[in-house]
This record gives sequence, C-alpha cells and structure tokens, in this order.
Amino acid sequence: VHIDPTEDEDADGVDIGKKHKLGHLRVDMQGNVTFKRLPITQLVEALQLGIQYTVGGLQAKAAHDVLYQDFLTVEIIHFPKEGTKTTPAHHFNDFTIRSYAPVAFRHFRELFNIKPDEFLYSICKPLRELKNPGASGSLFYLTSDDEFILKTVQKKEAEFLKCLLPGYYMNVTQNPRTLLPKFFGLYCYQGDNKNIRITVMNNLIPSYLQMHETYDLKGSTYRRRANSAERRKDSPTWKDLDFMERHPDGLLLDVETYNALAKTVQRDCRVLESFRIMDYSFLIGVHHVGASTESGGDRATANLMLTPSEQTSVQPKRMMYSTPMDTIQVEFDEHNKPDDHLVK
Repeated sequence: VHIDPTEDEDADGVDIGKKHKLGHLRVDMQGNVTFKRLPITQLVEALQLGIQYTVGGLQAKAAHDVLYQDFLTVEIIHFPKEGTKTTPAHHFNDFTIRSYAPVAFRHFRELFNIKPDEFLYSICKPLRELKNPGASGSLFYLTSDDEFILKTVQKKEAEFLKCLLPGYYMNVTQNPRTLLPKFFGLYCYQGDNKNIRITVMNNLIPSYLQMHETYDLKGSTYRRRANSAERRKDSPTWKDLDFMERHPDGLLLDVETYNALAKTVQRDCRVLESFRIMDYSFLIGVHHVGASTESGGDRATANLMLTPSEQTSVQPKRMMYSTPMDTIQVEFDEHNKPDDHLVK
C-alpha cells in the first residue's frame, strides 16, 4: 500500500527553455540536478553523514521502552564546515540535521531486526537515484543492497507522519506483517536557507526482480488512466482503467495467498480509517515468470552490485520487512509447515 496524499494525478514536468523543472527538482542545460536549488550530491552526502552520527549516537544511550515523549523528541546536530570535537570537517557549507523521534524509530528498526550497523551500512554506501514514479517532484534514492528507499517529503507530509507516529507504532507492533509502508527514520536537512525533509522507508518493489507491469490503484475510475507522458516511459506506472483493460479478470492467486492478502489489506484499511486517511493507493508490481530479463535495465543493477556474501546476508532481513508479498508468504508458511501440508 502506497500513501501519497499530495499526488498531482496529471502533473507533468515543465520545460523552461532548455531547463527542466518538476516541483523543487531542476535540471539545468549542463545536466546538473538540484533540489530547492541545492546540488543533490551535496544533499545526499550531507544526509548520509547526519544519519551516521544520529544513529551511531543512539548506540551509546541506554535502551528503554518507548514513551510518549519519545515521539515528540527532536535531536539536532550541527555540522560546521571546519568540524567540531564530535563532528568531522567537510567540504560543504555549514548544515544542521534534525532527527525526529530517534528513539521511537530505533524501536521500529529493532522490531524488524534491523541492527544499527546494518542500517548504517545500507544508508552510507553509494545510493542509486530512482526516476520519480509519481509526479510530485520528490527525490527517490535506493540503497545499494536494495533494502531502503530515501524520499524527500513536503513539510505537511512530515508533520502528518509525526502526528501519526504513536498510532503507527501501535499498528506495526500488533501487525508486523502490515503492507503499509514501514518508516525507519525521518530527518530534516537545514542549510543554505533550505529545509529539506527526508524519510527512510522499506523498498516496496525490489529491484532484484524485474517488474514487467506496475500499477497504482485507488479503486476509482475518474481520471484513473496513465497520461501520455507516463505511457512513453520505459517502465510506466499504470492506473485503474489501464489495469481493467489489461487484466479484465484480475490477477489469479492461489487460495491461501489470496486469503492471507485479503486479511492483511482489510486490517490495514481499518488502520487507515482510524487515522482518517482517505487518499491512498495500492501499489502492485507484476513479474512475468519466464519472460526475458535482458531489458530489466537498472532494476537488476542494485542486486548485481552485491557480492554473493552480501546477497546472502540481506535475504533473511528481506523476508521480514522488505518485500510486501514475502511478508504474506512468511505468514502463510508459518501456519503451513511442510510436514502438515500435502500437495494434491
């Protein structure tokens, strides 16, 4: 399930001379990319440095049960260019990282067996920029081990997420198999008179497996067809009317998977209703078994970048929190051990 309360359904990029603009994202005539007029390379490297220090600093603090005040805490770390006793010198302008509810997010990560060193290993290695699947102009980055997505969010989205944190924590504690996005951190970069908010979440559609079709479904038909610009993309994201045309009979699942999926979706929808969230969508990726993957392009790149030992090390984690349908399968497998299940 993909929550995007600010999606502009039919917004396209606007060409300004030879420049390209989409939201706060700009590409100049030389191909240099900026976000809020800040070079994205500077933003990413500064953010990685900030996360390294805020997450690393938590390890020195004694663990305790999550308290309500932990959801309201904001940790502020200043990074002057010349460095301090606790922060290194760097080649950017001075900046500040604000880490929201760091203790609460540490518990979120622990709930899904994400160790601090593994989290930092994922975040601090070179990131891969993803083409924006929506039209909001947000930046999307994928970690090299295919585990996490870093996404810029608007101020009102960040404020909304902060308000939801106590209820969100209760939900993931009671229902770790949820298909709702799993958030593992919320940060704000402050520098050069800019405030840029970033969230870290699980990778909903893994890139190690090519998705031949991707759908963003809302359960309505009004203006729910991919526009011409989206259709021209190599890997377009289709909408409800496109899905109905391409799959008039729907997608066939075995009975056990369907029942587990339906149960989880119903449970998640009740949670969204309790949060008074109406505008959300169901993100579906379809892989054609047996189809050629030679055209998979950069979807397979992240997994190919891993060594065999790295690929093995991320698999147990991925089964627990990264791929939505894997969580469904894990739940099914736990109730259907091989000794108790006969295939007819």
